[in-house]
Parts: sequence; C-alpha cells; structure tokens
Amino acid sequence: MAAIDSLLRTMLDQGGSDLHLTIGLPPKARISGTLRVIGDTPLDAERMEQLLKEIVPERRWQDFLERKDLDLAHEIPGAARFRGNFLYNHWGQAAVFRQIPARILSFEDLKLPAALKKLCHLTEGLVVVTGPTGSGKSTTLAAMIDYINTNFARHIITIEDPIEFVHQAKQSTIVHREVGEHTESFAAALKGAMRHDPDIVLLGEMREMETIKLALSCASMGMLVFGTLHTNNAPKTVDRIINTFPAEEQNQVRVMLSSCLAGVVAQLLCRRVPAGRCAVHEILLAHEALPNTIRSGQIANIRSIIESSGNDGMVTMDQSLLARVKDQTIEAKEAYMKAANKALFLPLLSPGDLDGVH
Repeated sequence: MAAIDSLLRTMLDQGGSDLHLTIGLPPKARISGTLRVIGDTPLDAERMEQLLKEIVPERRWQDFLERKDLDLAHEIPGAARFRGNFLYNHWGQAAVFRQIPARILSFEDLKLPAALKKLCHLTEGLVVVTGPTGSGKSTTLAAMIDYINTNFARHIITIEDPIEFVHQAKQSTIVHREVGEHTESFAAALKGAMRHDPDIVLLGEMREMETIKLALSCASMGMLVFGTLHTNNAPKTVDRIINTFPAEEQNQVRVMLSSCLAGVVAQLLCRRVPAGRCAVHEILLAHEALPNTIRSGQIANIRSIIESSGNDGMVTMDQSLLARVKDQTIEAKEAYMKAANKALFLPLLSPGDLDGVH
C-alpha cells in the first residue's frame, strides 16, 4: 500500500472529498465544504516528495519536475479512485486529491433534474456542463453517460486529463483516452475522434480555443458532444465560448454555436441540512428563439428564455436555490450567498444570518 493511501483512507473515513497537502502544514481534508486538519504533523519537503513520487511512474515524475504541474488518477483498490493534481508553490511541491466515487452514481442517486435525461436522448449537438472547480460536473456527466450506456447502443469516446470514471460496456461501446498517456492533447484526440466513427464525444474540459473550435465542428458534423467549462450560468457560458476567439472570428463562432448548442447545465454545490452537500442547477435547453439570440449577440436574453420555459424543464439557478430552501434541503443563508438576485432571498433569512457578511 502506498504511504499516501493512509491519508486518503482517513479522509474517506471522515466523509471528506478532497485531500490538500502543502509543505509546512499538516494534511487537510474538505469535509462538508470546510477544510479540516486530519493529521498532527506538518509535512516537510522530504516527506512530501516521498508521498507523491511513490504513486507516479518515473517518466511522469520527470515530466512533473520539468513542467511543475501534473494531473493523474490514483486508485485504492476496493475503496475509491482519486483525481490528483501535483503542483509547485512558494514552499515547494504540493498536491490536491479529489475523490471519484467508486460506483458511478445514477440519476436517481444524485436526484438530477429529469430535464437532463432529454439531453441524453439527443443524437447531435453540443451540451456544456459548467460550474466552478469541485461542483460535481464530472459526477453529473458520468451519470449521463451511464444512462446512455444503459439505454442506447452508441459508440462513446471520452477524452480526459486524467480519466476519472471508468465505464463498463453495457449497450454502448466506450473508449477512454487520457491526455498525456493515450494522446498528446485534447485537440489531437478530437481530430482523431472525427475519424473513429463516434456517436458521442465527452471532453473532460474545453480549455483552449482550438479544442472549442473542434468541439463545435464535431457537433456541427452530427455528433453529440459533451464538454465542461468553469462558468456559473448559461449566459456566461455562451459568452465564454464566443469570447475565447479573436474578434474577427466571433461572428462565425456565433453562427456555428447557434446551430449546434443543444443545452447548458450550470451546477453549484450547496451545504445540505444537516450535513453533506447537494447540487443545484440552471438548465438551458434548445428553444426556437435561442439560435437567433446567439447569432445576434443578445446573450442577456437567454435569461428570459429560461425563465419563460419552465414547462419544458428549463430553470434558473435562483429558482433551483429557492426550491431547495422551500423543501428545507439547504438553509436560506446558503442560498443567499450563492444567488444572483440576492433580494429574492432576503425575506427568507433569519435575524443574524447576515452578521459578518459583506
């Protein structure tokens, strides 16, 4: 057993989701959204290198020393998989490990909105799942891929850095490719995917302009493309995609995006009552007014489309937050802190809830 596994097991035993290792500090874990110390002894440089180097092949360790960053997956057989990120900071080497559930959670396990199943029934287009780091995007996408795998015969290619959830073939054929191990880059893997007859391509992250352009091309060619971005609502997601490109290309991108955007799912994690966390969503689906809204650059009008299409399964983030407060899943203060329209939640707050909040 690797030495780091004891720390990861301690984190799991305490219900944690992320392990943080920094020289000069004891190990910490994120438990119910809060960082807590889980070890008594601060880590020194020698101990840090021992913990990290043991779980990395020599070739990738040398790559880390040169590039100062490394993403990888680590597994404790029978317990859990973890997505690890090694980095350098002011004090030297550091790392963060995020738990990947050993079992792929279903729609029912995660209590995902039924509207997300509509996206799984599509055969073409671009679906973007967005949210800040640690908001559960990968877990939601894994549930969606598992639903497709269970119900449809599709050829699915996932391109990730690193591979997180490993799907066993059910009705579908699934090929997992890891950047750095099986392919040079997201863009190179996407170019290859165009020749591999996929029905569905899952992109772990749409990072660079070339990757986004290729994703739009694949979606326009009749593939269903799932990707992720670090935005927190549907309008910002559309803006982010367009603004990734230089000004002279943005009109062309608007046209491409307007013809292939099939949905945006923005996700946040909130503290659940009494413990744990739950996801809330903003959902944009295809709508007759959406293509022209994107082509004309009137991105702010996307909010109106969502607000007026609740019967179709669309919902704003504030509406989702309000529903979770009303069913007592989360506290009003938590919703207030996450909300865009904070005035909507002021009448629900208790005296003292905003003490110390600026």
